Amino acid sequence: MALNPTDSVTEGFLPAAARLGLAVTLLTDQPEAHERAYGYGRRDHAFPALDIVPCDVRDFAEVISRIAADGRPDAVFTNSDHLQTQAALAAEYFGLPGKDWRAALRTKNKAELRRALAAASPDAASPDAARPDATAPTGPDWSADPAWSAAPVWSAELATGQEPATLAGLDAPYPCVVKPREGVASEDVVLVADADELVRRCVEIRARRPGAGLVVEEFLDGELRTLETLGDGRTLHVLGGFRTELSPPPHFIEERLHLLPAPPPQPQTDQVLAQLRALGVGFGVCHTEYVVQGDRARLIEVNYRGIGDQCDLVLAELLGIPLFEYILRTHLGEPLPDDLGARTDGRVRMEYVLADRAGRLASAPPASVTERDGVRLDYRPLRGVGEEHPLHHTNRDFLGVLRATGTDQGRIDAAVAQFLAAHRWEIV
Repeated sequence: MALNPTDSVTEGFLPAAARLGLAVTLLTDQPEAHERAYGYGRRDHAFPALDIVPCDVRDFAEVISRIAADGRPDAVFTNSDHLQTQAALAAEYFGLPGKDWRAALRTKNKAELRRALAAASPDAASPDAARPDATAPTGPDWSADPAWSAAPVWSAELATGQEPATLAGLDAPYPCVVKPREGVASEDVVLVADADELVRRCVEIRARRPGAGLVVEEFLDGELRTLETLGDGRTLHVLGGFRTELSPPPHFIEERLHLLPAPPPQPQTDQVLAQLRALGVGFGVCHTEYVVQGDRARLIEVNYRGIGDQCDLVLAELLGIPLFEYILRTHLGEPLPDDLGARTDGRVRMEYVLADRAGRLASAPPASVTERDGVRLDYRPLRGVGEEHPLHHTNRDFLGVLRATGTDQGRIDAAVAQFLAAHRWEIV
């Protein structure tokens, strides 16, 4: 199930399905875009065993009906942030392995995420009410260490239908962050300084997203990291993590990511894993973002799907494992090995070239792949020369992505600096 075509699907999951010998039916509300992406209809198109079927994939009942018309499948899968609950419900309907739909919903809905974590806190009156679902992996008692919750994150919700003016008297810890309740990719996520700006920003967001639910949250200052996990409902593997650098406030755009050396840093990793278990997260792949404050890990959000923006492609390459095949195999009901056999010596820097203004891209370097001094540089344009765009303050402002990989971080950083100095991106 998919919305628009993504690199994760085009270069990751569909090739993996082909290597596994699987016939794939792609349900999507954008069939023409996928047909163009794969050269669909040509004899030599990329995935011969692919059937693209139009479907309102945001409606789980329509998804189930469309699948049922073709007979019971072997697996139902999506990597879309927006479709996890629908896919989980469809898998459950057909009696297939999958994520618990409640865990998918509570991670997608950022207000429900905060409520679930607060209820699961060891200090809560009835923590068992938010214990992991039956599909979550077993492990040590998640509440044994009270530090797992790392202090609840203050939050408030502006529900669908509520007017932004009701937030004027909110006793918020300014500066704070306002974001769409079911948002993604830092779209319409902004730091606000006071109550007046909070109301004003909410009005602006609602103008772009009529009636959307919004969340106001405590601003978590500190080093931003990610944790990438893969589980089969029994075992939960830590694939790795990234350190993320953001653009200056008030917006939160990812500018670069560095792979954190293995093993993952402690005690924050164990704290994040405990919180994931409390949310019922443990099946398939998951991308979690958190902030380090001293020895505490404080969750920003849990994305119950793989990390995007080509980081998953690079992660598979550096770990030296069939990552996309493993993910698909879990949804086919196959257990993961106890040891994935992943390498630990790889390093990467993901550098995103950002537009700093609206306008037409007049010049930019072409795609290129070079290798020198043990560093591989893979540059891919994300916007064509001649294209004109507004400024979004999200990853839609990416002009290109530079993937720098090797085993020596110093050489990687030097190679990136040389590449950026040698090329120009001109917007007029």
